[in-house]
Amino acid sequence: MSHRWFQRCAAACATALVTLAHGAEFPDKPVKLVVGFPPGGASDIVARLLQPHLQKDLGQPVVIENRPGANGNIANEVVARADADGYTLLLGNPGPLVLNPFLYKRVPVDPVKAFTPVTQLTESPMVVVVPAASPLKSIGDLLRKARQQPGKLTYGSAGNGSSMHVAGATLQVRLQTPLIHVPYKGSGPALNDLLAGQLDFMADSRSTTLPLIRDGRLRALAVTGSRRVADLPDVPTVAEAGVGGFDVTTWLGVVAPAGTPTPVVQRIYAAFAGALKDKSVQARLAELGTNIKASTPAQFASALEEERKSARQLVRESGMSIE
Repeated sequence: MSHRWFQRCAAACATALVTLAHGAEFPDKPVKLVVGFPPGGASDIVARLLQPHLQKDLGQPVVIENRPGANGNIANEVVARADADGYTLLLGNPGPLVLNPFLYKRVPVDPVKAFTPVTQLTESPMVVVVPAASPLKSIGDLLRKARQQPGKLTYGSAGNGSSMHVAGATLQVRLQTPLIHVPYKGSGPALNDLLAGQLDFMADSRSTTLPLIRDGRLRALAVTGSRRVADLPDVPTVAEAGVGGFDVTTWLGVVAPAGTPTPVVQRIYAAFAGALKDKSVQARLAELGTNIKASTPAQFASALEEERKSARQLVRESGMSIE
């Protein structure tokens, strides 16, 4: 065995290790992005907005697969059972990634054990709205009526465990007065009933409510985050109205099956972070009332841990549950 042959072999091995360490061999085939909600919803809109930019960065097709049902549990199971190689990813929100294990008696997979966090893409405060004909003119009016008439005010949501449900349940816990939750199969039907005066209020995404606020069909009472928002500068936060510390937002994040190699996770994170830097993507997300987060895998893991602590407490105090 010659010394020169040994050197060539060692150099080749070193090159292979460096290539693997930087994830340069990933991807060499299409990447599937599973969305646990129907086409046309907020999750799907963001997935398809990012899709062409991800494809350009990764140099491979990115296939979006909608697997709706059970508040995201079906999609969770699909991705949890996939190979941990980075070729199957999940775009999820607080329901399937945080709340479901506390809401359901049984879930097909535990997101803590089943997934590796990749990145939190977005974060968006919702807006509390009432029909234009409502006698409730301010968030103060709504809070007073809720306290004066316990168990009388109704609010709609896109379903049990949705961020809209979380906002209402959090308000109930903070006010220490019961509110009536009416779940729907999506925010569209709930908004229709709100506009018809069959619900008292809702907390919904600004992407769906802003057109209705601007044409005078809905009245915005408050935003659910910790700060006012640029597209509704005169609308106070719930916290400003006296519900101290109230901060409920909805967000989207990406996870991979547990055990996905760190270099691959970093490569996927870099692709999403790059897509979120595109000016056209930023402009569209701003139109949708969505803030860009683009957190690192470690930051997203830490945020998920904190959210799960809060979710466990909220479910216990509010009595939220799904059979």
